[in-house]
Amino acid sequence: MRKSPPWTLHAMPDQAGRVAVVTGANSGIGYVTARELARLGAHVVLACRDPERGQAALARMRGEVPGAHLELRRVDLGSLASIRQFAGGWDRGRLDLLVNNAGVAMVPYALTADGFESQFGVNHLGTFALTGLILPHLLAAPEPRVVTVSSEGQRFARFDLENLNAERRYRAAFAYVQSKRANLYFATELQRRADAAGLELRSMAVAPGLTRTNVLTGGANSGRGRLYATLTRLLVRAAFRPTPEGAKTSLYAATVPDLPGGSYIVPDGPLQLRGEPTRRARERAIRDPDTAARLWQLSERLTGVTYELSVPTGARLRRE
Repeated sequence: MRKSPPWTLHAMPDQAGRVAVVTGANSGIGYVTARELARLGAHVVLACRDPERGQAALARMRGEVPGAHLELRRVDLGSLASIRQFAGGWDRGRLDLLVNNAGVAMVPYALTADGFESQFGVNHLGTFALTGLILPHLLAAPEPRVVTVSSEGQRFARFDLENLNAERRYRAAFAYVQSKRANLYFATELQRRADAAGLELRSMAVAPGLTRTNVLTGGANSGRGRLYATLTRLLVRAAFRPTPEGAKTSLYAATVPDLPGGSYIVPDGPLQLRGEPTRRARERAIRDPDTAARLWQLSERLTGVTYELSVPTGARLRRE
């Protein structure tokens, strides 16, 4: 049997008429994801925490994709008030695609504005709250998708529902992979609930593989000192692949027409660290609906966000 050629960005279908939100779109994988969606005609909202960096990214993207339909809106996933303001201010009607890309990684211990450990608070609770609050606009779209960026590191998480918020000892790497496992639980549980409601919504999760971004050196990691910054940059340059390669799984999940809801898209190489996008079903989180449901209930309680997955007026039911 002849092997199919590798999927490339050139295989992406036309995105004209589609409205997309990409969180953390000012740099790294989020920037490439937003740019390539806009290049193919989507109206893309760059949802960024820092207005200055967001404006710089917007100007750069407009230079790279003349005529692109772009706008910048502020949202801080470390603040439930900011998330509510973003969702409450949505004035574009339907939303076809939400890419939950923003996150923090391996940061020193810190708390969000609402008192949550920052990696759990930003990576999972912020994503959970934003998706739930913007959900009515997603359900108004004919074929809505949610793409949530997890990590290949989630496979190594010892998921502990009693220590998600660093109630006991805090270890940066442990908290990071646990938050990324939470992303995968969230994405698959969202699909289960959409399916139970008969909705057309498709929820995907992705792992980008080792990718050159500033997530290990920027933000909260920028204060770790010169030695840390130098060694980390050398490691990233030597072992990690270019950012557009890391964005492939997000773009694949966001655009492949016949991709089933609940898919987990990862690089097809060893340890999911590099390679071309492929669908993977053999993950513990995908086959553990009990833990996913318990995490969902905890997330609703902590954020105060309850999902309304009944069929709203005008929403499209799932095709049988």
